[in-house]
Amino acid sequence: AKKYDLEVWLPGQNKYREVVSCSNCTDYQARRLNIKCRKHPGEKPRFVHTLNSTAAAIGRMLIAIFENYQREDGSIKVPEALVPYVGKKLIGSPNGV
Repeated sequence: AKKYDLEVWLPGQNKYREVVSCSNCTDYQARRLNIKCRKHPGEKPRFVHTLNSTAAAIGRMLIAIFENYQREDGSIKVPEALVPYVGKKLIGSPNGV
């Protein structure tokens, strides 16, 4: 089985914190739930591999973005990968608008 954890750097805490954990449970859960499939017609059914993942810790992700992308004037530079979803490159301004 493999497990992957995604972590973000939180400068305010001076450490990395987990935001998502995802595991390949191989066929452990499938055996308990009796979940099988056939790859080809006529083939003997086999237990499937299942994945298990925690929900994303949205609050922690937002804190990481705010702490890592906040500018001296208090505004937040939106990471390039998020600009298409946020619809702007900057949140806030020196005059609070």
